[in-house]
Order: sequence, then structure tokens, then C-alpha cells
Amino acid sequence: MSARSEKNNTESVISLGKMHPGQIKAYWALKPHRYKILRCGRRFGKTEFAKIWIGQGLLQGWECAWLAPQHKIWSEAYMEIKGMLRPLWESGSMGSSVIRLKNRGRLDFWTLGNEIAGRSRRYRRVVIDEAAFTKNGDNKVDGSMMEIWEKAIKPTLFDYGGEVLICSNSAGKNPDNFFYNICTDPSYGFGEFHATTMDNPLLPKPASDESLAVWSERRERFLAELIRDNDPLVYQQEYLAEFVDWAGVAFFGREKLLENGQPVPSPTSCDGVFAVIDTASKTGTDHDATAVTFFALDGLSRRAPLLILDWDIAQIEGALLETWLPMVFDRLEELSRLCGARNGSLGVWIEDKNSGTILLQQAIRRQWRATAIDSKLTAMGKDERALSVSGYVYRGSIKYTDYSFDKTTLHKRKSRNHLVDQIESFRIGDKDNKREDDLLDTFCYGIAIALGNNEGF
Repeated sequence: MSARSEKNNTESVISLGKMHPGQIKAYWALKPHRYKILRCGRRFGKTEFAKIWIGQGLLQGWECAWLAPQHKIWSEAYMEIKGMLRPLWESGSMGSSVIRLKNRGRLDFWTLGNEIAGRSRRYRRVVIDEAAFTKNGDNKVDGSMMEIWEKAIKPTLFDYGGEVLICSNSAGKNPDNFFYNICTDPSYGFGEFHATTMDNPLLPKPASDESLAVWSERRERFLAELIRDNDPLVYQQEYLAEFVDWAGVAFFGREKLLENGQPVPSPTSCDGVFAVIDTASKTGTDHDATAVTFFALDGLSRRAPLLILDWDIAQIEGALLETWLPMVFDRLEELSRLCGARNGSLGVWIEDKNSGTILLQQAIRRQWRATAIDSKLTAMGKDERALSVSGYVYRGSIKYTDYSFDKTTLHKRKSRNHLVDQIESFRIGDKDNKREDDLLDTFCYGIAIALGNNEGF
């Protein structure tokens, strides 16, 4: 869709983008409904769809809103919509969370952690992005998505008989989840369109010199690899956008991290070694621990490109951080020699929050090789982060070495292999889980850093 605006006797063309056939089908299916749901698998293009839909309203001078669970999610949409409507731009900023247009169109941005999102406003169109990844609970639970929808957002649509478009992938079969409820219970009054990743006919993107026949053959391989390289339940949820029951399912199976039922020997040669640190939010005997996991990366390996070499977990008071970090770098240099790392130590990746910020500053001051973990990874929920790296585990791209698998330490009066215990005890959607997960976080971060694509997974 496009429109024209005039300025200084010249015309500017505004393009809202072009929908692929799967999105066009969704558009016409949802058009009759005031309350719309687009439930779709990864890479279908839900955000592009939502930007075009909200852009149509803005071009008509309407007051609209865009809501998402986190600022980081809606900030990208903000910049893209701002660029798309630049010829009509009048004022606004990301700090004020608003875009105002010369035709009186207005787009407010809200974070869904805000219990008064949308209050006192009146909207003709509202987009709620990633609705499955909001706070669970019914309308009596403070700050739950259901409460925010019924008490804050839904009333904003009353003045103009406005519409809402709710876009998300599924996030498990959970009766406390807002998105699951509105998709499965007709009494909420939503019209739903369900699409899979395969309903985007433009994936994978064709190369400029690729013939249709060659691309079609590559697409068939691409779709077959999605099934082959992902756990069946992950494929069902992430790519088919179905509601999966994760109750009791061990997410990271031991057999995938072993070779013929056994850990692999530590390598005698590799590309490089690195470490990942997850830091405590607090210190003291009853709080989170600080964990580190050491990895070897080797693209030439006949076993797996990523091996877990060692790990450690401890509760460290702030004063002891000064002596603990040097020991991590010393161990990394030792592993570099033992594993014949061709590029030596690749450094340490650290969460840039809590006491991790102190560690990063300490490393920079001493000119040690330390990197903050990308905020896209740290901002993800634990379930989402585990899902994003699950394909690498499922196809055997990461293995325990015998040292890391056989190691035990005493932590919080319990002697065990805490790394293996945390990885194997992880369950998707386990809202009552009070188990420690610091080493699990380093495991997921390490996979994403070493094997992930430029988006971090």
C-alpha cells in the first residue's frame, strides 16, 4: 500500500510495504473481525504484517497504539515505522514513546509491564506484539496480561469501535496464559488466523542469480532440515505455532549431549576456547550463584563443533570478585594450552548486569579480553532462550567432555555435577521452578555465542 504527501510542491510516496501471499490470506481472513489474532510460526512475518496494518490507520489520521512485553521489542518497530512514514512526520521521540504525524495520526508505544497501558486514551487500532510472552494470570492477578487487556486496553477501543490485532507465536499449552486463552476460548470474541513458517512462500530468500527451479529445490531441503534438526515438540511449537504441552518433558536430553552414551575426550586441538559467566543478582548464602562454563570451539571437529570443557559455580561476596575473575582467565589460558587452541583464548563473555557489570569493568581496567553478552540474548526469557538454541543440542552440535561430565563440586551443601543437574532438570513453562539455573544460563549463552547466527540464535 502507498500514499502521497505534498511538501514544497513536490510529492512524496509512502510505501507501507508489500505482503506475501500468506500474509494477504491472513489479512482478508481477519478483516471482518474487530478482535483479531495472528498466531504464526517463526519468520512468517507477523511484525511486518502488523506494521502495514497499523500504517493503514495512521495514513487515515487515526490514533493508534503499539504494545509489546519489553521496550527492546517495540523500539525496533518504532524506528521502522518512523522511517516508513517520514514524509508525514511531525514530532515525537522514542523517549516520549509516541509518533505524531501531520495528518493528525498518532501512534503511542506502551510496554506491557505497565499496568495502566493505554488508560485515558482512545484508539481506532491497537497492535499487541508477542502476546504469549506476557505475565500469566486471570484478570484478578495484578499486572497480568489478561488484567491489562480487560481493564486498560480494551476500554480504549470503545469510543470509535476500534480494532485490535494480537500477534504472537504460541508458548505452550498453559491455561494461565493470555494468548492461549484468547485463541482457544471463543467467549473472548477473537477471530484467529493460524499460519506456519511454511506459509511464508518467500523463505528461504532467493539469491539474486538463482533460478526458480534451483530455489524451489533448495526450499524443499530447507523445510526438510527444519524437521530433521529440531526436537519434534520444538518444531511443533516454534514453526507450526501449535500449543504444545511441555508438562514433565525433559527439554535437554542427556543422550544428545553424549556420544554413544559416553562423554567425549577433551580435544587435543581446536580453533579456540572461551568462557561464559552468569553473575549473581545478590550475594549471600540464600541467593543466586555466580557460574562459569568453559567451551572449546572447533569447526574441523569430527565429533561436534562445540565442547564443554569445564565449569564452576560459587557464591561470591562482592569483595571476592576481585580475586575470582583472575582465576577464570588463568583457567582459560590453561585450557587453551591443553586443548591446542590454534587461536588461543577467545575471551570471556559476561552478563552486563548485577555483579557482572563489576566484572566487565574490572576486566577492561586490566585490559583483559571480556565482552558483554548481547542484550538481545539477556533480554529473552529463560524458556525463549532455551528454545532458541535447542536445535543445536538436538542435532548433536554440542557435547560434554569427560572432565566436565565427571566433575562434582560442593555447592550449598550439595555435592553433585551441578552443570548436568541444571541442564537435565530444566522444564519449559515450569512456573513453580525454584531450582538454580545459573549454569544453565551459561550453557544457553555459550551455544548462542558460538553457533548462533547474527541474530544471536
